[in-house]
Amino acid sequence: MKVASRRWLVGGGSIVCLTLGALLLALCLSAEAQQPAKFPRIGFLGVNSPSAISARIDAFRQGLRALGYEEGKNILIEYRWAQGNFNRLPDLAGELVLLNVDVIVTVGPADTRAAKKATSNIPIVMGYDNDPVGSGFVATLARPGRNITGLSTLSPELSGKRLELLKEVLPRLSRVAVFGSSVQPGNAQSLRETELAATAFGVQLQSLDLRVASDVEPAFRAARDGRANAAIVLSNPLATRQRIQIAELARKSRLPAIYPQSDYMDADGLMFYGPSLTDLFRRAATYVDKILKGAMAGDLPVEQPTKFDLAINLKTAKQIGLTIPPNVLARADRVIR
Repeated sequence: MKVASRRWLVGGGSIVCLTLGALLLALCLSAEAQQPAKFPRIGFLGVNSPSAISARIDAFRQGLRALGYEEGKNILIEYRWAQGNFNRLPDLAGELVLLNVDVIVTVGPADTRAAKKATSNIPIVMGYDNDPVGSGFVATLARPGRNITGLSTLSPELSGKRLELLKEVLPRLSRVAVFGSSVQPGNAQSLRETELAATAFGVQLQSLDLRVASDVEPAFRAARDGRANAAIVLSNPLATRQRIQIAELARKSRLPAIYPQSDYMDADGLMFYGPSLTDLFRRAATYVDKILKGAMAGDLPVEQPTKFDLAINLKTAKQIGLTIPPNVLARADRVIR
């Protein structure tokens, strides 16, 4: 009887052990099932505030959705905003590197430069840059060769088109002030294109250099003294930062001006003609998709703009006593009344 009892106890112990083992295995499998899936993570770096470029953010998200990505469901985006403080960019870029994101998307040239300094390993996709080769971000547009690729707004012939638009608005146009920067990549080429167009239209140009913020007011005084009939602002980070001041001085000077970025329209600029930045950011999603699927950033050619927008602010036109011809107004993608 004692032996039988001992065998029963041993057999019962085995059953208990098997039951406990099965229970533990089930708990482990359940815990694993409850672990969140590892989604790809995108770093999104901008010197602006999100409200300032909300249309570009929306376009980027739309581009991702069209490729099957849903933010928070199968992809995560880590946003970092400098809120207009350029000095914060290095630290914010460093945060994204420490998070070991899979790819960094930059909003503009200053953001790209900060990301470039922060990492040579994590792929970087430029939302846009005026001259990626001149900025030192890529070796060539066709073969970037490093960890950076993306979109370029480099289209120097646009300067000639802007001058043509001014000529349509002001048929008697004779002198145009060109606000550029001698230290900004791409400006020299844009200025040459403007000079070629000016020769064709019989217009004289007055080149004015904006290198630091304190150059802005003297440049407008020089334009007034030079009897400029209108102004063209070339793309450069300083002018973008000072766009509110520049647009305000143009209005006060009653100087019709055409700008290189749609951001100036939010500062009551008169006219914008240039690449559609929302289209560029929508296309940036395709770069992210290719990189997440294994492509090397340095092997993906930098693409140039294919869609261009014209915007006109009729309120500003009225303030400076200018009438926009109907044929120009009819071509506008956006009219502010």
